[in-house]
Amino acid sequence: MRTRQSDLDAWTSALSESVADSLEKNNVERVDIIVKRYGSPDSITLRIFDPQGRLLTTSAPDIDKKITNWLEFPGVREALQNQIVQGRAKGILSQDDRLYAAKPIVRNGRLLGVLRMSITIEQFQRQFEKLILSVLLTLIVTVLLCAVISECLTRSIARPIQSMCNFAVRMGGGHFGDKLTIRQDDELGQLAFELNRMSERLASLDSERRSFLANVSHELRTPVSNVFVTLEALASGADEEAEIRDRFISTAQEEVKRLSRLIHDLLDLGRLEAGVSQLEKNVFRLKSLIERAVRAVELRSQSNQVGITLDVPDVKVSGDSEKLLQALLNILDNAIKFSVANSEISINGQIEANTIIVRISDQGPGISESDMPHIFEQFYTADRSRSGNGTGLGLAIAKRIVEAHNGTITANSNSDRGATFAIQLPIYKA
Repeated sequence: MRTRQSDLDAWTSALSESVADSLEKNNVERVDIIVKRYGSPDSITLRIFDPQGRLLTTSAPDIDKKITNWLEFPGVREALQNQIVQGRAKGILSQDDRLYAAKPIVRNGRLLGVLRMSITIEQFQRQFEKLILSVLLTLIVTVLLCAVISECLTRSIARPIQSMCNFAVRMGGGHFGDKLTIRQDDELGQLAFELNRMSERLASLDSERRSFLANVSHELRTPVSNVFVTLEALASGADEEAEIRDRFISTAQEEVKRLSRLIHDLLDLGRLEAGVSQLEKNVFRLKSLIERAVRAVELRSQSNQVGITLDVPDVKVSGDSEKLLQALLNILDNAIKFSVANSEISINGQIEANTIIVRISDQGPGISESDMPHIFEQFYTADRSRSGNGTGLGLAIAKRIVEAHNGTITANSNSDRGATFAIQLPIYKA
């Protein structure tokens, strides 16, 4: 609308100059030609008035002949008073909105007349109505599309979330090992992957728990049963013969010792896994600690005709020396147990970067490939990790102790060439 009003102002300014030339020469016929040329009955109406407000010529004579008083027409009176007027008004004999501009025709300071031009805005109104309809239709379509897309997105999000919720409820009820079948490359897919991994881990832990309870029950049942049988025999009169009585009492004592070791190892393992076992923080020489461990098993190694050689760099480590001593004793005990007579256990150390690797190697029968992945498990039933009076927890405890010192423990073996346990610990840097 502002653009059309500016066009009117430019047109009236240009036409008023041409009309002024003709009026100055009193050439009304020329004025009439100009009006007829630039006026259009359907869209543009051009009128010229004399200084008294009388209509000189018009581009719409059929309509204008019905008007008797042009001074009441919008903009004419003001233009006769030498004012430029622009505005919006209704048509003469219709209710159509029109833009108009009335401008005085002045030459050499003398008012020669008034030029009034008006244009219909019905076309623009129709275009505006079409625009409004287009906007409304677009808005409606957009709202519908948004509703459909929102519904689809809601379903695509709600369905996996509901599945995950049901999955979590099942896991809370103890149903481990189930899997979600959600395949999405987004955050929900990642969450489903983590839930599946958690379910597998919980299933594994549950299986380990059940196996642990079964093994503990078995291990406790055996010495308790032996003690019970021994006591029954003594109660039935076996104590009358001194030799039989002493043998039964010795058997009961051995089983009670075995039971005590088992309970002690279970408590140690439980504290280590729960993280409630407090580790002392002190700095000590690792070589001295290993020498102490070797002295502790010296009598047993000699009775089994097994020698021990030691070649470890003199470095310092930080941690709980007594706990690490326990881990070393467990590994040395395992090595002595499975070493053949007249063989040797070697303990070698090697510095790599900021760590020291201690390798304890025996010359026993070795560890089979099927047993290797399980030797650090609790109560593992392979003969390699359980034999004689052992509880089957020594290597598991050693592993937890080394890991509590930010270290690692691994094992490797060649069939019939013995086994090697490697302990890697960080070196203390002052």
